Amino acid sequence: MAIEQRITHAIINSIQYLYGVQIAPGQVQLSKTKKEFKGHLTLVVFPFLRISKKSPEQTAQEIGNYLLENEIAIAGFNVIKGFLNLSIASTCWIELLNQIEATPSYGIKAPTEQSPLVMIEYSSPNTNKPLHLGHVRNNLLGYSLSEILKANGNKVVKTNIVNDRGIHICKSMLAWEKWGKGVTPEASGKKGDHLIGDFYVLFDKKYKEELSLLQEQGFTKEEAEANSTLMAEAREMLRKWEAGNEEVVSLWKTMNSWVYKGFDETYKKLGVDFDKIYYESETYLEGKGKVLEGVDKGVFYRREDGSVWADLTKEGLDEKLLLRADRTSVYMTQDIGTAKLRFDDYPINKMVYVVGNEQNYHFQVLSILLDKLGFEFGKGLVHFSYGMVELPEGKMKSREGTVVDADDLIAEMISTARETSQELGKLDGLSQEEAENIARIVGLGSLKYFILKVDPRKNMTFNPKESIDFNGNTGPFIQYTHARICSVLRKAEEQGLEIPTVIPVTLAISEKEENLIQTLADFDTVVTEAGTEYSPAIIANYVYDLVKEYNQFYHDFSILREENQDLKLFRLLLSKTVASTVKKGMALLGIEVPERM
Repeated sequence: MAIEQRITHAIINSIQYLYGVQIAPGQVQLSKTKKEFKGHLTLVVFPFLRISKKSPEQTAQEIGNYLLENEIAIAGFNVIKGFLNLSIASTCWIELLNQIEATPSYGIKAPTEQSPLVMIEYSSPNTNKPLHLGHVRNNLLGYSLSEILKANGNKVVKTNIVNDRGIHICKSMLAWEKWGKGVTPEASGKKGDHLIGDFYVLFDKKYKEELSLLQEQGFTKEEAEANSTLMAEAREMLRKWEAGNEEVVSLWKTMNSWVYKGFDETYKKLGVDFDKIYYESETYLEGKGKVLEGVDKGVFYRREDGSVWADLTKEGLDEKLLLRADRTSVYMTQDIGTAKLRFDDYPINKMVYVVGNEQNYHFQVLSILLDKLGFEFGKGLVHFSYGMVELPEGKMKSREGTVVDADDLIAEMISTARETSQELGKLDGLSQEEAENIARIVGLGSLKYFILKVDPRKNMTFNPKESIDFNGNTGPFIQYTHARICSVLRKAEEQGLEIPTVIPVTLAISEKEENLIQTLADFDTVVTEAGTEYSPAIIANYVYDLVKEYNQFYHDFSILREENQDLKLFRLLLSKTVASTVKKGMALLGIEVPERM
């Protein structure tokens, strides 16, 4: 913020003048003054005591006196022990508001040709089941992170890796073949991903029934699993798929196409998208090739049984299997293959994987292996590790069909938003079409904001009822404030008021209005911090603080009824700038804000 730079320069001059010592800008510790104290910026004076050789209070008083006499931006100060609280002159805040208004992209840095390319992988679904609540958090985090890194001046490529091969896929295929009677999504009236998920659950049910029957015949659990004909059939189907059996591959393609159509519908509802989608069926062979290349180069080694391993003991880890003795691949091999294809497609400077924290070790190993294989982004690979999300009722299990389905959750959120909005009169006077759109915006906003406001590294409990609340730290509270500001601006237009783009700096404004401008100005540093920390929560909680600050101002001050015309126009411009910043901030979270509510 320009004001902070100006004050920092003045403080450096004060130290030079008062104590004869030249200090560096990095030694000046300025922060926002805490709400319980008067002031805008607080200087920590403890680092200067060895220079001043005086008490903290005396040092702060001397610096404060110098600044008040020599820097017109300082309107006053107070000292609390070793902290100097500085009040900035209203003229500076109005100048800053004018600058923000003159910069529509304030806080957002556009990428250039020289910008680094960041690739972000998120979603990563399996084609044997629909997307669930865990995928919702993953997609929302991945999309928001992409927008935040773009706003920090990076070129961004959003990618998805679909797990479309393996025994779990064959389980759904086999169940459909045995008990599906040729059913299709069209014939069943179900989305394709839901239909295939039903067969995955059905396979597990039939498998458990078979194990139970075998155990009744005297087999142990382990013997029953070894003698399961159903599991043997699934393995045989996988073997045929890997051998390129036309019939199996044709069924696989058909069922996957049903699933992809279903996924696309869910992604569209969530408002997320991808620039490039990769499929593990296309990457695992590439991975095998890179691993064998690593053997030839002496990076990996082969054991007597033919399996290939990476020795990571020098890195403080263990030995990692990369190819089984039968030369089939493991997940690590597939990730290496995917990395190769991506590096072939794009000049990646940084690779970010949005994957749950249960995979921390996997990505620690992958980073080392990619670096050993010569991938430039290997060492700097970022595992955006996030915590699990649960409902108040507890954990979810997809094999048992107890997961919280993403489509059901979205529909429930929109329905609840519609009911709540109607009860509170938020939809009064709107057409049916407008009301439905508001219900969608509020329902999805509630879901997205509730999930994104939490530190991504933490496990969280998603409570649908708590998320749709027009008070407190929620999406609807922020959305309603935006709509309220838009209403004020519409009324101003109806009254023939033209909002100026520049406010005279001589206008006397209140401390609350100064604080609101200061919060607006923080948007720039907040976007930078969110990008550095890989945390959409920083944006979410900033927008909430801004809206809370605005609502206090709105409660305490008249806008359209203000008799002083200059003050009225200033407050309209201030309101307009708050609305614009709220919209930009929420867009970084993938959340829409309505203009009517």
